Amino acid sequence: MTDPGSPTKRPRQDPIPESRPVGGEDVFTSPIREQLMQHSTSASHLQIRQTLSYDMVDTVGQFSTRGEGFNMVGEGKCIAVFTSGGDSQGMNAAVRSVARIGIYVGFKVYAIHEGYQGMCDGGDHIKELSWSDVSNIIQLGGTVIGSARCKDFRERDGRKKAAMNLIKKGINNLVVIGGDGSLTGANVFRQEWGNFVAELSKEGKITSEEAKACEYLNVVGMVGSIDNDFCGTDMTIGTDTALHRILEAVDAISTTASSHQRCFVLEVMGRHCGYLALVAGLASAADWIFIPEMPPDAGWENKICNKLQQTREFRKRLNIIIVAEGACTQEGDPITANLIKDLIINRLGFDTRVTVLGHVQRGGNPSAFDRILGCRMGAEAVLSLVDTKPDMPAYVVSLDGNKAIRVPLMDCVRKTQAVGEALRAKDFKKACSLRGRSFLSNLSIYLTLSRIKPKEEVCSLDGRLCASNFNLAVMNVGAPAAGMNATVRAFIRTSLFQGYRVYRITDGFEGLIADKVQLSGWMDVSDWVRQGGSLLGTNRTTPKKDMAVVAEKIKKYDIHALLMVGGFEAYMSAIQMLEARKQYPELCIPVVVIPATVSNNVPGTDFSLGCDTALNAIADICDRIKQSASGSKRRVFIVETMGGYCGYLATMSGLAGGADAAYIFEEPFTIRDLELDVTHLAAKIADGVQRGLILRNEKASSNFTTEFLQRLYSEEGKHLFTTRMNVLGHMQQGGSPTFFDRNMGTKLGVKASNFLQEKVKEFSKDGGVFTDSDDTVCLLGISQRVVGFTPVKFLEKYTDFEHRIPKNQWWMKLRPLLRILAKHVEIYEAETEGVAQPIE
Repeated sequence: MTDPGSPTKRPRQDPIPESRPVGGEDVFTSPIREQLMQHSTSASHLQIRQTLSYDMVDTVGQFSTRGEGFNMVGEGKCIAVFTSGGDSQGMNAAVRSVARIGIYVGFKVYAIHEGYQGMCDGGDHIKELSWSDVSNIIQLGGTVIGSARCKDFRERDGRKKAAMNLIKKGINNLVVIGGDGSLTGANVFRQEWGNFVAELSKEGKITSEEAKACEYLNVVGMVGSIDNDFCGTDMTIGTDTALHRILEAVDAISTTASSHQRCFVLEVMGRHCGYLALVAGLASAADWIFIPEMPPDAGWENKICNKLQQTREFRKRLNIIIVAEGACTQEGDPITANLIKDLIINRLGFDTRVTVLGHVQRGGNPSAFDRILGCRMGAEAVLSLVDTKPDMPAYVVSLDGNKAIRVPLMDCVRKTQAVGEALRAKDFKKACSLRGRSFLSNLSIYLTLSRIKPKEEVCSLDGRLCASNFNLAVMNVGAPAAGMNATVRAFIRTSLFQGYRVYRITDGFEGLIADKVQLSGWMDVSDWVRQGGSLLGTNRTTPKKDMAVVAEKIKKYDIHALLMVGGFEAYMSAIQMLEARKQYPELCIPVVVIPATVSNNVPGTDFSLGCDTALNAIADICDRIKQSASGSKRRVFIVETMGGYCGYLATMSGLAGGADAAYIFEEPFTIRDLELDVTHLAAKIADGVQRGLILRNEKASSNFTTEFLQRLYSEEGKHLFTTRMNVLGHMQQGGSPTFFDRNMGTKLGVKASNFLQEKVKEFSKDGGVFTDSDDTVCLLGISQRVVGFTPVKFLEKYTDFEHRIPKNQWWMKLRPLLRILAKHVEIYEAETEGVAQPIE
């Protein structure tokens, strides 16, 4: 382990060798990846040698914005972006990204208003976009350029008219944001394009020069759909926000339902896809869900009534049932919310209400995830058009783990259509399979955790009757983080269902030493999933100084395996217990750490529990700050985020909030860099923009403090803008967990339980458990799209223990995108004899 007393130095961003298989390999490589993009903000800033989207290679050539060698790879080309079909939150972020990245690489960028209808109508519906035209839209829901259903485009004559309107503008590159119908229409348009050009040229409606310039049509798509019903991507734009709206409604309804002992039936969108209902049911601990892909078995009416009756016997005061609008029986008969309500009232006499969420799910500001997703997909879409060649198929930009990648559009459309065909054929098993492994995993976990109680022969509520003689234990270590309670609930219920006793240890290692240990029952954690913070109690104490007492307590309670849910302190505790095994044999048990910290600073995982909730809290606050700034004349806000030495929150919330800069510890900056940013803001505000937003990680610099930045910007911006400072503090930790943190915590809790059960069985002997293998003290994390266990011993060499961060952090590759989206190419700074000046 690194000596804590070693001299201070900045961590290196070295790659970590894979300790487990990872998915999501890039499917597209091209020469442009070896050109784009490098831009130096100053001599001391990290040059942009990374990527606009996560999967691009690190080896890139010089891309200058001024002077000799200037090479705008998109110069002379035109692209148009439009939204089509139903709106979804995050579309505006995608439009903004397409516009600004397009301008950055030299494209002339157009927006087509009102979707395909605007393309057919032409005229003012097709407008060129400037950099400032897409300012202050990233936080808006819906689509600012409009969307409409279009009958004209369904006919060939309508598409021919649309082609002429585009050719007259010199547009032969399209970015379409919509569902599978909109994307399919774009592909048909692309296939017919050559004929349209020939016909229009022959009819004299376009010139030969126009025909030659637009000989081919290039198309790239992004999927905007709240249903997440498109095969080929992990998540579609808008799904995350729709789940936010659903869970907000469920949480709000739960309070009144509990007060009156009511049962609520919520109808959510999902005519052909049950993803929203399934994930919302899992994240809200709903009593029952109805989805199109899994119609209930015959006699379901009796089963649901029996379950609801049992919950009341266990003094549960509320019941939540979630039904997708397309839910049906095995025979295809619809199951409606009112049908379920009448059933419960007539059979049980419960006070039951129906809530149909409807278009509320499409409304509101987009979540941080959807904003960042739109930014990344928009950038990749532009690069796809830069790379494209006439013989290439149309691509759709998809999310694969942490990567924005390109996959053939029609391959994805065919797979999506196959799901619909399976549903129509009542082959529900095939439909679920086609939805993918994640869908099946969510379904399996929900079915296990939503049971009223484990089998009688497995475990009673007092823990005395068990099929297994082994005991598992769970504790929280470190600061509270959203998602901890969902993890503990899932771990306890999964373990109990398999016949293990489970001890809940209150207040971490201090609680263990103080004998705050109790057996847990099934219903003890029934309503934990929606609660923020740590109901189990937590603190930052590690066991190093009290290892002998900790070993004694583990022996006293006969603990055979341990789960620790927490931040860097939990990771450190696991390392300390591993190192102490030789001295204390009682510590030779399987141990798993699930990272839970808003800082997202634990090695071995891309995401920690709690960081998504914190990120959304920061994005929401920044939205309010920007709104305040719009009511004042020319104001710049300096916002300090948490994170210790880890700049994850500052970087990602800066990307989600449209910040002008984000200062972090991992990327050194000097007074010269600050001068450049002040110059940028001065030029921006002088050009008519009313506000600026600067984010600073709390430990970005010991000298350039938040107060210093506020004074610097105030002085340098005198007579141009005023400056205000906001330190967000612990409000970033609070609040109800987002669906992402609830869902991830639930999945990780189940996986940790299964892992520990396997290790207990493997290393059990004479009624006890003994293992001194390094592989039995692991961290359970997410790498790209793969959830896996990594020995903490392996992770030590990739950890900067002094600053409590990993030496490699994937999100650092997104920082160039943040800076590019914040600045117009015309005001990128140039250095003249060492003095930074704005480009005139």
